[in-house]
Amino acid sequence: MRTKYIFVVGGVMSGVGKGVTASSVANILQARGFKVTSIKIDPYVNVDAGTMNPTEHGEVFVLDDGMECDQDMGNYERFLNKDIPGDNYMTTGSVYQSIIAKERGLEYKGRCVSVVPDVPLEIIERINNAVKKSKAEIVVTEIGGTVGEYQNILFLEAVRMLKIENHNDTALVLVSYLPHISSDSEQKTKPTQHAVRALNSAGLQPDIIIARSTEAIDEKRKEKIAFNCGMAKGDVISAPNVESIYDIPSNFEKDNLSDIICKKLKIKPRKKDNKEWNCFVDKTKNTDGEVRIGIVGKYFASGNFVLADAYISIIEAVKHASYANNKKPVIDWLDAGEMEDDKNLQKLSDYDGIIIPGGFGDRGVEGKIAVIKYCRGNKIPILGICYGMQLMVVEFARHVAELNGAHTTEVNPKTFYKVIDILPEQKEKLKQKDYGGSMRLGTHKAKVEKGTIAFKAYGKEIISERHRHRYEVNPDFVKQLEEKGIVFSCKSPDGKLVEIAELPENIHPFFLGAQFHPEFKSRPLDPHPLFLKFIKSAEKKDEI
Repeated sequence: MRTKYIFVVGGVMSGVGKGVTASSVANILQARGFKVTSIKIDPYVNVDAGTMNPTEHGEVFVLDDGMECDQDMGNYERFLNKDIPGDNYMTTGSVYQSIIAKERGLEYKGRCVSVVPDVPLEIIERINNAVKKSKAEIVVTEIGGTVGEYQNILFLEAVRMLKIENHNDTALVLVSYLPHISSDSEQKTKPTQHAVRALNSAGLQPDIIIARSTEAIDEKRKEKIAFNCGMAKGDVISAPNVESIYDIPSNFEKDNLSDIICKKLKIKPRKKDNKEWNCFVDKTKNTDGEVRIGIVGKYFASGNFVLADAYISIIEAVKHASYANNKKPVIDWLDAGEMEDDKNLQKLSDYDGIIIPGGFGDRGVEGKIAVIKYCRGNKIPILGICYGMQLMVVEFARHVAELNGAHTTEVNPKTFYKVIDILPEQKEKLKQKDYGGSMRLGTHKAKVEKGTIAFKAYGKEIISERHRHRYEVNPDFVKQLEEKGIVFSCKSPDGKLVEIAELPENIHPFFLGAQFHPEFKSRPLDPHPLFLKFIKSAEKKDEI
């Protein structure tokens, strides 16, 4: 079978749902028996997503090979239920960086290197390399940004060039938005018409339009879009708001999207079986009670709005584990900066479990430490991730081991008790201001001690988890802290680096922190063991 290319672009506004659309398209095609892979193209000049502000860009997702990328890559992995390599992510910055490196190495043999066609050709080459390595039959590529913007013109040009050579093997999907001013007004198709005109100006015509709206669009709106945009009415797919993003694949299939795509790409489906996925979706709608989880963070605020994208993988991991335990997750955002107030701390008792996620810097640190102390003293299940784990160690050192003023050198480099310190190999990089892609990144193996909460969760000694950090538990304090009761239940294979810190179950039902990011490996069909154990403990909180 010849390689089939599907490109997903967005119209009218950002945040319209390109990522979950691309993920769902990949999901339903995989269910039809095809080997599918997904690619994300970001129009930013950043070489990767590692240096982007999470309140502006959302979570930085990390792949097995250490690639720091856009959060949509996490959706691809969750919807396809498989790992995706760093070759499947590119930015404007990485494309130009590669071209310049080739030019400096005389790979263009001395000829003039032009923006067109060389940039689009580099993009096409990267797509084909990703396809070759994954041995995929269909590649679904999401192009970031909105059609009509200057920054994604070269990516659209790559689509145009690829479509010329592979006309019957390429499909273009436009995800557009139909606004309506009030609940009793009609959905407006004009913005979508303008988005299609913008695509036409780039030499492209959408094969399929995913019509996003708060409610399902009617036949009249489909006819209007089809007539004004030069396409068949059946190629306009209704995509109303749904209860969960995991409902989207089955919602698309109500309009027979996979059949439409197969017809356009001239391929015959081998099966139609999305049983496992549909069983998971059924679980999300048939729960027995709720589990209330509070996430204590500092990346929620964006002006007057609260955005959850900075912690999207944690949110999804909580959902996966909750549904697996037959519970509906109720998640609240708790501002770390407000947690130094005793009155706010008392509200923590209303929750079944608390999560301290990762982060950087000193803002909100003392609030997080206060939360950890409260949860430890009141036996509220608490899960710390990366920086959250480090602060759990800091709190224990201060209030149990009596190392007054103990801290992480990230916040207080002059502290006498440096229980959390920077990795030795990182110190030189920071001196050189080498920040991008310079942390301990990607998958590393670790060994779990038997008889611990961590071992009960995993059920095995050797695990493999994804990392993104510069600081570690200082080996100089490990023995001293262990003597006071904390258990470092998982370490690197050589025993030098702490991966999990916990308190024994006879002291606390679930007080555990992971230096790595377990949320990056959680999937709807395969919830992460630590989140499963955490939610199970949260369920039983009132029994303590």
